[in-house]
Amino acid sequence: MGSGSIIKFAICEVLQFAAFCVPFFIVMQRFAFILAQAKSQMQPSGGNSSMAYWLIVSSSVAYLTTVALVVWLPIKYMVFMKKKALVGRKKWRPVALAYVLLSTLPTFAFLIASSEVQIRNYMQFDTFSELPVSLVLFSLILIDIVERIRHCRLTGRANELHRNADIPTLSPIEMMMPIASTATGPSPAAANISVGPQNGARAANGPTPRLPGRTAVTGLSGNGMVIGLPTNGAITGIPGNMTGSAVPSSGAVPVLTGNNERQPYTISGICPGTGLPLRNSPYATEYTGPLSFLLASDVRAEAFAESFLFWLDTVEMVRVTNHTTVYFSGWALPVYLFSFLSTLRLALMPHSPVLSTLGVALQDLPFLVLRVALLAIFGFVTPVLFVMKNLLVCLAYIYFNFMTKLKVFNTERMF
Repeated sequence: MGSGSIIKFAICEVLQFAAFCVPFFIVMQRFAFILAQAKSQMQPSGGNSSMAYWLIVSSSVAYLTTVALVVWLPIKYMVFMKKKALVGRKKWRPVALAYVLLSTLPTFAFLIASSEVQIRNYMQFDTFSELPVSLVLFSLILIDIVERIRHCRLTGRANELHRNADIPTLSPIEMMMPIASTATGPSPAAANISVGPQNGARAANGPTPRLPGRTAVTGLSGNGMVIGLPTNGAITGIPGNMTGSAVPSSGAVPVLTGNNERQPYTISGICPGTGLPLRNSPYATEYTGPLSFLLASDVRAEAFAESFLFWLDTVEMVRVTNHTTVYFSGWALPVYLFSFLSTLRLALMPHSPVLSTLGVALQDLPFLVLRVALLAIFGFVTPVLFVMKNLLVCLAYIYFNFMTKLKVFNTERMF
């Protein structure tokens, strides 16, 4: 490990440990102060109030020390040593899960306890204002950002070939081997046959049933003959003079050699399998005009924006408790409870296939019910925009994942 890697590792660990300790300690100190104020109202002498304050503060320090030594550091060591029990499948993030359970959960619990103490003692001393959002959830986002970029280089340009995004790429299934001569068949559907690297050997060694004749295919071992296509050299239903700018009239499809693989000729910037434009691909043509700086993008910078947008709904839900009528009415309990359930998604990788289902089950559906209840009781304490967002996400998830499988929706005649 070089000096640069050591510095990056130290910075990431310090940031994560600070995000683990600081929110919990500050919330505990505020809770201790509220409890001391409640004790001083019942006993004006103030002796027991100061004792309760320092008892809670010392307990928070002891808790952080114990958890850091017993849980946090062993998990960090096992992840750093790449123990298979924790990082074998690479589908979840054990450090993030430990943070949610050991820091976020007790922090939200004491925020709820602070509300209950003030309600039962008829106090309206502290609503914590922006503390839950500006400190607790920002620390959560900081943990997420560090987990996203800690394996990336912080200097130089990012490797665009390893972007974990929706980029159409060429796969061996989509690649077609070049055919030396035109083939024929009884219909155009018979010509829609893909001979790839995996099934090419099988075609050379055995017959393909249900199609008459033979034709020669280049790039195959043996005699290069594929049983199943006729030999008269014409395809039924396709005009003989039909040519294109990228395909020679001889019928042979040129190939591009590279990386010891035979690649088909493709239209620049277009994926042959999907017809979608390629982005950040060696097949795409880069724009080099005077406005090329507007096309600048980096996966490391996008990780920051994606993380903040990912937690925006949870941030807006927690901000509801800033309203005095909500915080001192007992509704702080369901708000913080559902917000904590939403934070459990932090334990999954950013592009995990389970994330969509958990997003609906742990965030959109509970938030929809809670926001409708808050709007009905307290008025516009939460934007209607997020209500529509939760509703549409739930409906879209149910429709496209379940209802489209029904016979009435599984047809090409509609839409």
